[in-house]
Amino acid sequence: MSGKEEFSILNVSTNDIPEDERVPLLREFYCRGVLKAEIEATEVKPFAASLTSLGLPGAKLVIGGLIGARVIRTKELVVGGDDSLGLMVNRSGVVGISARGRDLRLQAGDAVLTSAEDVATCERFSLGNCLSLRVPRRVLAPMIVDLDDAVMRIIPEHTAGLRLLVDYAMSLVRERAFAVPALRQLGVAHVHDLMARVLGATDEVHELAGRRGVRAARLRKVKSFIVNNCWQNLSVATVAQEFGLTTRYLQRLFEADGKTFSSFLTDQRLKRAHRMLREPDFAGRPVSSIAYDAGFGDISYFNRCFRRAYGATPSGVRSGEAL
Repeated sequence: MSGKEEFSILNVSTNDIPEDERVPLLREFYCRGVLKAEIEATEVKPFAASLTSLGLPGAKLVIGGLIGARVIRTKELVVGGDDSLGLMVNRSGVVGISARGRDLRLQAGDAVLTSAEDVATCERFSLGNCLSLRVPRRVLAPMIVDLDDAVMRIIPEHTAGLRLLVDYAMSLVRERAFAVPALRQLGVAHVHDLMARVLGATDEVHELAGRRGVRAARLRKVKSFIVNNCWQNLSVATVAQEFGLTTRYLQRLFEADGKTFSSFLTDQRLKRAHRMLREPDFAGRPVSSIAYDAGFGDISYFNRCFRRAYGATPSGVRSGEAL
């Protein structure tokens, strides 16, 4: 680790470690090198792990794998305001991951975006290894439309840019480029850009494959504007004016996408409120204040929309009874 703690490397291997000491060793590694997590041995034998974590300004890379153990992020560990996002690429073997009510199984080459804010379980079902890239949410949010919708969706091996991202990250590790300050900063910036490319392609791959051009580009810009300003007093007329469009043209853009302007705006406001309710910094704020800050002017309407979207009350999400 450097004096300024800008760069660190942690290695862990269960080779030559007595089996009764492996769980505590892995737990310490995850707490220091990745995320706080519980480690639970499974019936699969042997219980083995070989992992390397690189801590960088603006990113964490973890390379390697483990088998015979389950990595669990419990409700108690989803605290502290960590909203980082992790792209896990399964390079070989089969990995299972559960979060947000979804149970995914990643085949070799597949990837998935996860959130540190979610209760989750990860388990390897066959020998293999992964590359995980974890970055602060604030890095990706300005570059990707509706980032939350990309979480816990399988990113297939053939997704544009995914193989390039893996090859680039692995080459930086092999050549020890991260040990050089100038290369470290440049390398992390390139990793951010490649992650955004992969996630952007995943988020709208079906739409953009058949609808390239001006309309798709305009809609994407409009969505980005709404996501980043949803708490303000927005209307279809004011947003259309912002982009020099007619109100009817903007409505048609959303209709072609299968949504209305109002439903998309409401979804973004609900997501903002949901995040605020789970963040410790807002624990002392009344639910009504959070609703207003998210852009809602009617508390009753907010409560109805929130329950319909999340199957729980705002208070239930805040207390941890519902996620």
